[in-house]
Amino acid sequence: MEVRCILTRLLLCGLILGIFACGGNKARLNMTAEDRFAYAMKLFNGKDYFEARTQFRIVILNAPGSALVDQAQFYLGECHYRMDEFILAASEYERLLKLYPRSEFLDDAQYKLALCYDRLSPKSDLDQKHTRKAIEEFQRFLEDHPTSEFVEEVEKKLFVARSKLAKKEFDTGNLYRKMTLYEASIYSFDDVLNQYYDSKYAEPALFYKGESLFKLERWDEAKKSLETLLEKFPKSEFAAPAKDMLEQIVRGASTNGKEPH
Repeated sequence: MEVRCILTRLLLCGLILGIFACGGNKARLNMTAEDRFAYAMKLFNGKDYFEARTQFRIVILNAPGSALVDQAQFYLGECHYRMDEFILAASEYERLLKLYPRSEFLDDAQYKLALCYDRLSPKSDLDQKHTRKAIEEFQRFLEDHPTSEFVEEVEKKLFVARSKLAKKEFDTGNLYRKMTLYEASIYSFDDVLNQYYDSKYAEPALFYKGESLFKLERWDEAKKSLETLLEKFPKSEFAAPAKDMLEQIVRGASTNGKEPH
């Protein structure tokens, strides 16, 4: 008898909970766009990003003419971003930029779009397609939103991303140099000097380019590179070996008019 009473109570509790749950679902089904957006923001602020993104998506689908749609679109991207789903987040930010060109969230979306690719950017020795995409989006941000509060931060991140590409190109050239493939090394060092002249890799690239030209006995070109190094970086750690090679070039030219001893 006692066991039967307990089972009856459990069944009644289950029915009551089910009724309340159904009522809650029905209430959410009948929400206005404003109420649903507020509910989604409550979930978002409570870090329930999985459920929040569902609610933001419902606002977008069910209230296409609402003034809240662009906000819901932005926060849908934010949900994916907070869950480290950067490819999905990027897609949602891009959607906002394309569909809502007058949104007040444009600079936020462009900034976060660039951050998505920046977060996907790997170490310099790996494929850098995401780094290049981050650079593209950071540059677009600076062009489109020159007065944004994010400009300073974007400039810093852009410099770091470009330095990563500079390192990859420099490391490639240095590898060729160590393998005595001097012609190939020069191409890589030239890429560093032409595209990433403001990076810390420009100085060593200039020296190793001069050294590679020296090894190939291309004296005039080597002399020009080494002199440029000393002019731009007079206190360079490569100043002494650069001067030594220049002396050999000059001494050789004065001896036989062609090459150093």
